[in-house]
Amino acid sequence: MLLAGMCGWPALAWADFDGRVVRVADGDTVTVLREHADGRKEQVRVRLSSIDAPERRQAYGTRSREHLAKLVFERQVRIEEQGSDRYGRVIGVVHVDQVNANQEMVHAGMAWAYRQYLNDSAMLRLETGAKRAGRGLWADKQAMAPWEFRRNEAARRKAEREAREQAAAATP
Repeated sequence: MLLAGMCGWPALAWADFDGRVVRVADGDTVTVLREHADGRKEQVRVRLSSIDAPERRQAYGTRSREHLAKLVFERQVRIEEQGSDRYGRVIGVVHVDQVNANQEMVHAGMAWAYRQYLNDSAMLRLETGAKRAGRGLWADKQAMAPWEFRRNEAARRKAEREAREQAAAATP
């Protein structure tokens, strides 16, 4: 491992794999049933790389999830693994037949190009095209990026918690 790092090679190698999508959690996370060569089956949570879809409680959240489900649910897919996130999910590109599902979600206006974690330069072009055409969430001129929605939700929850604590402290 030390030699690999010194030579500029990645210290960890990611492996692509095939499986069947058994769950669509939201517009950017699926569960894939993977069968290993020894016959073991494993459910793997996969976070689609380079995209960020609306949260379930956010405008277009349900439509985004439904669009991804139409693309991949109960279908054989190939996962091009790109790493893992802090929640233990595989980060990857989902391919179904000859379609890159990650790119299709952005092209259809069902997800944003996730600039903070962008691994696919085509995503910005696809997002611009969807926005210009008013596809999907871009039909809403007030569309809020999921990262902004999460930040606003966290601030709202914090304010509510602080208000409850202040009210409790003021009660004799």
